[in-house]
Amino acid sequence: MKICVIFGGISTEHDVSVASGISVIKNLNKEKYEIQPIYIDQKGEWYKYTKDINEIEELNFGEKPKEIEKIENIIKTIEENDVILPVLHGKGGEDGSIQGLFTIIKKPYVGCGILASSIGMDKIYTKAIFEKAGLNQAKYEYIKKSEKDYIYIDKNYNEEKCTLEKACKKIEKNMKYPMFIKPSNSGSSVGINKAKSHKELKKHIEYASQFDEKIIIEEEIKGKEVECAVLGNREVIASNIGEIKPEEEFYSFDAKYNDKHSKTIIPAEIPKKVSKEIRNQAIKAFKAIDGKGLSRVDFFVENETNKIYINEINTLPGFTKISMYPKLFEQIGITYKELLDKLIELSTEKYTLGT
Repeated sequence: MKICVIFGGISTEHDVSVASGISVIKNLNKEKYEIQPIYIDQKGEWYKYTKDINEIEELNFGEKPKEIEKIENIIKTIEENDVILPVLHGKGGEDGSIQGLFTIIKKPYVGCGILASSIGMDKIYTKAIFEKAGLNQAKYEYIKKSEKDYIYIDKNYNEEKCTLEKACKKIEKNMKYPMFIKPSNSGSSVGINKAKSHKELKKHIEYASQFDEKIIIEEEIKGKEVECAVLGNREVIASNIGEIKPEEEFYSFDAKYNDKHSKTIIPAEIPKKVSKEIRNQAIKAFKAIDGKGLSRVDFFVENETNKIYINEINTLPGFTKISMYPKLFEQIGITYKELLDKLIELSTEKYTLGT
């Protein structure tokens, strides 16, 4: 079977994608698959990664593939393969756009379809679906950056143009500090900050506006940050629960990829009853957005009450050597190689189902 592994991309998560892609290539069964690696640079140019498959080694974080050859006919190159394995994070890879390309040219591909990918990428619409599904979430507010000022959007999606100062005062009426400010379309904690005051709230909203015009402000949940991996199409299984223990105040980009003191604990140190409920909610969230193949679902477990709050869903989670998704399934006896085999099987199954 010819497998096309695509990595890199135009998003702020480019370097994470490169690390994930190389890791996937190294772990695919070379006796079972003929592998064609494709690298997309940050300008959106497509290249064949021409280094010998058996000699590909992990790159230092931030390092780019050097042995590359420009692809002149992207569609033709993709069509030469049996299954596409996109290892792309963020804009242009996880948002449904490239999934649309694969769908149009009728090629099976690993992971969620167009709808689930686009919903999962945009936190505002993810929250709307989760709310409809009855999943508990932290209090949040939603604003947009306009050309000159901001637009405050209420719970019924009514819009009001206002200054940033006024938008912040509206937010403060409904929520307490500390608050987290997030770009709606972002991953790997890019653009996320914690505000403990009015001044910080304004500053962090302005910063988040550099990454997306839509911004979410969430009230802090004091508790454990946990993650659950899901796998399947119609029949979905959930992994053990993993707990994140960041060295920093929250799980920022640096805490994830640069701080060696940040820890992950598998299984998470939570009651069995809570763990079971998180697995059930992870599957429910995955099905609610019409997920297929794989996702990682993130939650908070409140310290004093053990109450569960869903945070977000990642439809193309990281596949680096330190990423939670493969580590969570490894804990229940599914190796990295077996996981990749299963994802490829699910891609062809999804294709025959017409989804």
